Amino acid sequence: MKIINFSETNSILNQYVSEIRNVEVHKDRLRFRRNIERIGEVMAYEMSKSFAYSVKNIQTPLGVAPVSTPDNQLVISTILRAGLPFHQGFLSYFDRAENAFVSAYRKYKDTLKFDIHIEYIASPRIDGKTLIITDPMLATGGSMELSYQAMLTKGEPVEIHVAAIIASRQAVDHIASVFPEAKTTIWCAAIDPEIDSHSYIVPGLGDAGDLAYGDKE
Repeated sequence: MKIINFSETNSILNQYVSEIRNVEVHKDRLRFRRNIERIGEVMAYEMSKSFAYSVKNIQTPLGVAPVSTPDNQLVISTILRAGLPFHQGFLSYFDRAENAFVSAYRKYKDTLKFDIHIEYIASPRIDGKTLIITDPMLATGGSMELSYQAMLTKGEPVEIHVAAIIASRQAVDHIASVFPEAKTTIWCAAIDPEIDSHSYIVPGLGDAGDLAYGDKE
């Protein structure tokens, strides 16, 4: 299984990550959402290099131009609600992709213990397609695992890309243990060392959904 950590290389992606982490920038929800979106765009571009390509002959006004374009049938699956701007970043580049949406939430037993529940899924068939599952924060990997299991009710993808902005090392290890090794790639803008007692990534950035759309009751 490939694990790609963009923070290990120098690119403009690191600037966007630095801003979504920065408490001084957090007050600007529009900028936070746009940076999440831009990270999705950059990640989509890098991911596109791994797809299968073939040459097509394109008719121009003056002749025929051979162009190598991707052949993958894409389905972009997003975990609501924090994943929406991240999803839009991918969709801006993969504009012909089909889309799926999964609602996953934490149901707390007390302040520290919780179960993860899948409440809703809307998806096309994914048989033989390339499945991209996006979630900006990968803390434990539990929501990602359950979302993947929910997506399997819609078919069997030929390959899987798990995309996160900030992941904990624990979550990456968990995803690597439960997703099919031969056809899964994990893409992260950064991998942080730990999660706290509330299962928040440290140093992380806080609650991505609240920072993007406001506090929830």
